[in-house]
Amino acid sequence: MKLAALLTSAGINTAVCVVLFSLYSILRKQPSFVNVYFGAKIAQVRARQQDAFRFDRFVPSPSWILKAWETSDEEICATGGLDAVVFVRMIVFSFRIFAIAAIVCNFLVLPLNYFGKEMQRHQIPAETLEVFTIVNVEEGSRWLWAHCFALYLISCCSCFLLYLEYKSISRMRLAYFTSSVSNPSYFTVLVRAIPWSREESYSGAVTRFFTNFYASSFLSHQIIYRSGSVQKLVTDAGKMCKMLKLTPRELHIGSNSMRCGLCGTTSSFSMLPMDAEGDEGRSDFGGSDLRKKESAAALVFFRNRYAALVASQGLQSRNPMSWVTNLSPEPDDMYWSNICVPYRLLWIRKIAILVSSMALVAFFIVPVSLTQGLVHLDKLQKTFPFLKGVLKRKAMSQLATGYLPSVVLIIFMYMVPPIMLLFSTLEGSISRSGRKRSASIKVLCFFIWNVFFGNILSGSVIERFSKIFKDVNFLLATAVPSTGTFFMTYVLASGWASLSCELMQPFGLLCNLFYRFVLRNKDVTTYGTLTFPYHTEVPRILLFGLFGFVYSTLSPLILPFLLVYFSLAYLVYRNQILNVYVTKYQTGGTYWPIVHNTTIFSMVLMQIIAMAVFGLKKSTVASSFVIPLIILTLLFNEYCRQRFQPLFKHIPAQILIEMDRQDEQNGKMKEIHQNLTLAYTQFKSNSRTLGDPMPPNHNNCRLEDLEINPGKSPVLLSS
Repeated sequence: MKLAALLTSAGINTAVCVVLFSLYSILRKQPSFVNVYFGAKIAQVRARQQDAFRFDRFVPSPSWILKAWETSDEEICATGGLDAVVFVRMIVFSFRIFAIAAIVCNFLVLPLNYFGKEMQRHQIPAETLEVFTIVNVEEGSRWLWAHCFALYLISCCSCFLLYLEYKSISRMRLAYFTSSVSNPSYFTVLVRAIPWSREESYSGAVTRFFTNFYASSFLSHQIIYRSGSVQKLVTDAGKMCKMLKLTPRELHIGSNSMRCGLCGTTSSFSMLPMDAEGDEGRSDFGGSDLRKKESAAALVFFRNRYAALVASQGLQSRNPMSWVTNLSPEPDDMYWSNICVPYRLLWIRKIAILVSSMALVAFFIVPVSLTQGLVHLDKLQKTFPFLKGVLKRKAMSQLATGYLPSVVLIIFMYMVPPIMLLFSTLEGSISRSGRKRSASIKVLCFFIWNVFFGNILSGSVIERFSKIFKDVNFLLATAVPSTGTFFMTYVLASGWASLSCELMQPFGLLCNLFYRFVLRNKDVTTYGTLTFPYHTEVPRILLFGLFGFVYSTLSPLILPFLLVYFSLAYLVYRNQILNVYVTKYQTGGTYWPIVHNTTIFSMVLMQIIAMAVFGLKKSTVASSFVIPLIILTLLFNEYCRQRFQPLFKHIPAQILIEMDRQDEQNGKMKEIHQNLTLAYTQFKSNSRTLGDPMPPNHNNCRLEDLEINPGKSPVLLSS
């Protein structure tokens, strides 16, 4: 690929970003789209739709950029929780380390790569990108010591910054524990695999077991019922009530009909009367069917936090497959349907999900190979001669090599996160946050293998199929630098363009138009809200970090594009956390160990590939100097694993004991015990019924009121 093709891709993506960013700054000012771009702030309010026409609503403005920049981490934490702060710190860490790498490599390594061989020079746009990589350095060159020095500098700075971030986020997590005094999950233990008995119900078995072995600390319990379909019906009914809620203008006196947006008639369907009295006293769990609906799982409540911690971490019986205990997730974080899954079947599910994930990886080798065929255009023309006429045109060849490969791969990759989220659900996670965290790991592994290694291997298939399995070092040393040009275009297409789509929220816009013009529902408070897609965005950020580490010394031209991406990501995601996404639950920063482990993996991979390249360039001394760096990096990782990682797996008993003593002295324990059973409700619906009025003080919220304090809840001004 020539530099002109890369500049073509950069120009296209820059134009797309400018247009979409400008369009976003206009659409966010429109009252009709307030639910799309301010969903976090109007989750419980009604937006005013009859604002007067103003010219400034149709003029692009950078106000959202300034507000995202000026918002402090405390406001981010108050809005999105500690997980949002960890996500932003991940972006900041990536920007810092690659800013250091860009300064070192583009001013030291890049000139050495360009002048590495005696050759005929062309104009800069006509040069192939390989002359800017380590491939252009002669064998046995003394300039490879500069690459080795840059490798040491980047690795040392990365470890130093990574240690500071791990230490800082560990302190935040400890502060999160101490601030969650009223968290009911600290008193609650989830018990699964309760032994079945003909003589007594599961509820009776739980009472007998914990009264016998935890008599001084056992408080009460709540059995969990096998009724995921019932809960789904309750949730769907609540959503349907929101969808069909009538606005004052659409409600006709003396009529119980609703206007249909598809055919325009007023008698398409009728509203059934809601007979609350007829349903009063009815229960889906009553009489003789009660025991049949019990599952082998229960929530056990203890009198203090420390007792719950001890019970959750101990082995309860001689059979490890019965009376399995874990500290319960938060009430809003419970994934009730998975809790009812028999514990003995979970290992079978995990094996099935592992096999399915491997099959998905194998399936995606086909589109990855297709994209690499577009990068190697000369070899593609030999395979398909009918393309020679079309690809002879300069513009078409630049577009095919610089833009289309990344676009094709991105289209296929958009299917991966939903599939992995489904896999994590079927795997049996007991919490919604655990499901997303598991999906994040699966998506990250998929991206690293298919996007990174898949492109490297498929590029080698095109060039030298017979040598793939003969020499791994030769493969790494030759195939990795040659694919650096593709990953530059991938950062442009998948990185810059994905941030533009994240701002625009195309799915939210389509749903808004469907609600307004098809269902004729203009009440924005019934459109629903979104939670932050950590399972999609965390792997994407870490994948770009992998690109930056691996290609920092091999192909430094990728670093400026990564810096632009992380700069835009910092502003875009802060804006989305403040305005769009609603935080319903959080994990207390448990995403950071994933960030740390992936960063260490990226650094070690960078060092191994650099060692292989130095060996291929016949610089044995430089290659041998990388070995101590790999050992030191692994030792650093082991120290961090021993020092910080336990805080992200367990809650310190010291903190829980101190909170117990403080609550006992203040006389708050009795109140906490009374609220425990109310916190964990398996069947509940927060939706309002048709015709219910809005809560007081939530009646009229103007669009300009939503932009006053970006990090705080909006001040609702009544008209």
